[in-house]
Amino acid sequence: MHYLPNILFLIALAAGIGYFTMNIKKIIRNVKLGRDVDVSDHKKERWNNVVRIALGQSKMVVRPIAGILHVIVYVGFIIINIEVLEIIIDGIFGTHRIFAFLGPVYDVLIASFEILALLVFVSVVFFWTRRNIQRIRRFWAREMTSWPKNDANYILYFEMVLMLLFLTMNAADLQLQQMGADHYVQAGSFPVSQYIAPLFDGMSEGSIIAIERTAWWLHILGILIFLNYLYWSKHLHIILAFPNVYLGRVQPKGQFKNLESVKKEVELMMDPNADPFAAPAETEEEGAEPEKFGASDVMDLNQVQLLNAYTCTECGRCTSECPANQTGKKLSPRKIMMDTRDRLEEVGANINKNGKFVDDGKQLLDDYILREELWACTTCNACVEACPVSIDPLSIIMDMRQYLVMEQSAAPNELNVAMTNIENNGAPWPYNQMDRLNWKNEA
Repeated sequence: MHYLPNILFLIALAAGIGYFTMNIKKIIRNVKLGRDVDVSDHKKERWNNVVRIALGQSKMVVRPIAGILHVIVYVGFIIINIEVLEIIIDGIFGTHRIFAFLGPVYDVLIASFEILALLVFVSVVFFWTRRNIQRIRRFWAREMTSWPKNDANYILYFEMVLMLLFLTMNAADLQLQQMGADHYVQAGSFPVSQYIAPLFDGMSEGSIIAIERTAWWLHILGILIFLNYLYWSKHLHIILAFPNVYLGRVQPKGQFKNLESVKKEVELMMDPNADPFAAPAETEEEGAEPEKFGASDVMDLNQVQLLNAYTCTECGRCTSECPANQTGKKLSPRKIMMDTRDRLEEVGANINKNGKFVDDGKQLLDDYILREELWACTTCNACVEACPVSIDPLSIIMDMRQYLVMEQSAAPNELNVAMTNIENNGAPWPYNQMDRLNWKNEA
């Protein structure tokens, strides 16, 4: 019986980490459904972006109040993990405050954990107030249906409860230290929980131990539950933000990629030594389907774009900066990313059920993202610039536009007229090249 708590803890830890690992493998599999993309270039710049954007939170503090509070929650999340490591070791080996031998260093650590826990709690309450009482517009857009709204609140509730459990655990521990209870070594400094400890005055030692143990167990089980909740939550970005920033765009924002097949045709046309009557080179296997231009479903997107979809925090900064959205059009860059993730999850569920993807008669285009949304985009890159974790909604929009134009010839009439004029007149205007300067003769 003495080892029963340790055995139960090991079972809970193994189950929590095992289930989390299984879900992470699903995400990796789903991301790999996309096209391969070469991200081996600009390594120095990519690592600089990780340090500056992912670690340094440089894009978050553009909006100072929310940004600084987010930094507090972020730093708290990282540093308090040291405390989680101690809990795991204590749970496995049956020890108590295993790092107490660090002496004054341990006191500083526990004190900093408590201060951060209080700051995180205050920040989370502020975020909850902005979302539910102040009701900031970007949190109540049309794509923020019941689940996204509830998900955001669930995360805030989780964080508040975890911080309260941590401080309650420490307060009971401090009271037991002062009472000289067995197994509760004199260790740590408690600048916050010392004000909670008096609540336990007059209680028996056994009752306080029960409170401390209950808070301890609920705290670590809550962390394991939260870890596994990430798979369904927008909070997945706390894990994926780092690889996403590293793999993010490093080319100039106004530079669009060239289709290799089209590029080769143009190079051939411009080559004065090329034989116009030569048979084209055989680049595709006989019987193979020709390469698809653009994207109509998630499998046509590249792996970085699919990772972007999973990394999206649904913060709405992209949509709040979008000029098309501001003028009342249906386009919302956040919705583009949410739709992509929802469709990717649907495809993943299809694979889980059938062992492979079986055509379900749906696709990302039309069933999730409307053509009206795609053509509303001005390609200004405001959404890309605003994203705090280097997500690129514009690349998905452009790939889907490319599919509409090159595969379906379904561009808007105004665009078709402009392209016809470019082909015939060398300019988007319906004037012969000889007549372009006629305007100078007008009074």
